[in-house]
Amino acid sequence: MPRIALIHTVPALVQRFRPLVEEALPAWERVHRVDESLLADTIREGRLTEATEARLAAHVRDAAGSADAVLVTCSTLGEAVDRLRPHSPVPLFRIDRGMAEAAVRQGSRIGVLATLPTTLGPTLRLIRDTALAQGREITVLERLCEGAFAELAQGRRDVHDAMIRAAFDEVAPQVDVVVLAQASMASALDAASDGPVRVLTSPELGIAAIAVALGARDEA
Repeated sequence: MPRIALIHTVPALVQRFRPLVEEALPAWERVHRVDESLLADTIREGRLTEATEARLAAHVRDAAGSADAVLVTCSTLGEAVDRLRPHSPVPLFRIDRGMAEAAVRQGSRIGVLATLPTTLGPTLRLIRDTALAQGREITVLERLCEGAFAELAQGRRDVHDAMIRAAFDEVAPQVDVVVLAQASMASALDAASDGPVRVLTSPELGIAAIAVALGARDEA
């Protein structure tokens, strides 16, 4: 049985991703690893440092030694994942690429909500690079829900979710689609998914895109 290793920086995401991967990749064994320091150190430094990227690289190498594919579920680390991919002996994925591709396909006016500035920048660059690759013209409206991640870290998800909903209400009338930059935000706008503005989150879209990629690999 092939094995996929998931590297998380938020412990709660293990439960979030477990059923998604089981459904999308039923023939794959799942292994979950958590290192909160990767995100904590990036938040503290205000940027992804070489030392943190080196620790991520070590996790990827270690995971690749016993897995057939590796997924990093933290969008803050997405650009580091892209840099590490050419050196990985197995397929290496960042969780937010599928979401970015869907956003560019579905709208020319894209709203991006994030709770961390260290995630907002990489997400904006990914969406713009994706639009360029697809030959599409887009406009992006960004909003940082400052303080929301700290509320979540203190166990106050209701406050975290309320802050995201307030930002959504401000941005939604001006865009075609809204992207939630972090997997930890994914449940905050479940109720908004039936409205006129599509809400895109990385867990479901990311896993779906990875399943397609791994399915194509298995069929080759």
